Amino acid sequence: MNDEDSPRSAAARAAAELALVRVVHHYGGRPDLEIACGAVRAARLEQALRNAEFEPDAQRVWRWNLTDPSGVRTVVKFELLADLDTEPEGATVEFAGCEQLGAANLRGTGYAAKDTTIHQLRAKDHGTWRLAEINVTGLAGFLLAKTAAAHSRRKPKDWYDIPFVLLNNEYGDAVAAAARVRKVFWDPTGTIRTQLRDLQANFADSSAQGTSAYVNQITLDHPEVDPSTPAADAILAVGIFADSLLAV
Repeated sequence: MNDEDSPRSAAARAAAELALVRVVHHYGGRPDLEIACGAVRAARLEQALRNAEFEPDAQRVWRWNLTDPSGVRTVVKFELLADLDTEPEGATVEFAGCEQLGAANLRGTGYAAKDTTIHQLRAKDHGTWRLAEINVTGLAGFLLAKTAAAHSRRKPKDWYDIPFVLLNNEYGDAVAAAARVRKVFWDPTGTIRTQLRDLQANFADSSAQGTSAYVNQITLDHPEVDPSTPAADAILAVGIFADSLLAV
């Protein structure tokens, strides 16, 4: 993912995709989402990151950085998350067989690994076109994992991503997205219901932090847009999504 302090852009996205293609190329195949289940595969991923010119973060073993790939002035971050009941929320999980690779334990993000599809990325790496096959989280897994991440991290990028995907997804609108979540995971129970209520509260009105994060990014990308329009879009989409899933 890109540096959280840097604005998102098409150039930054292209840099992130190139970096991921490099990692997959050096890994020698599609990396397993359950990478932590085997020390050999974790060590293989660590080496692939090094070969792709990533460097480990000085303070966080779950984050590796790649600066200025292919001439694009941005920092690409490769972060690994875990969802383990055996470890505290926010704990760092270290992988056996690795020198500097680990994961951050973020409860609820495991939904991302339970709803996946195979996707292809193509990028030009040092003059050579490369094609990479990766596991991408499906709509249902993405939305629940992002809801959990927003609840825990409170980061603008998470608040932005949720309404954007609700408004722009292959299944249609927020109602269809909620239906997809139910089809994949059934009705939400336990902790995820609390997280959905929190999501709802953070898009309650135009001054809520979730709404503000969405509007700030949209108006940065499209300065001509009246802020009241994306604010209304986000409030409505998140409200419909949360209401649909909590109404059981």
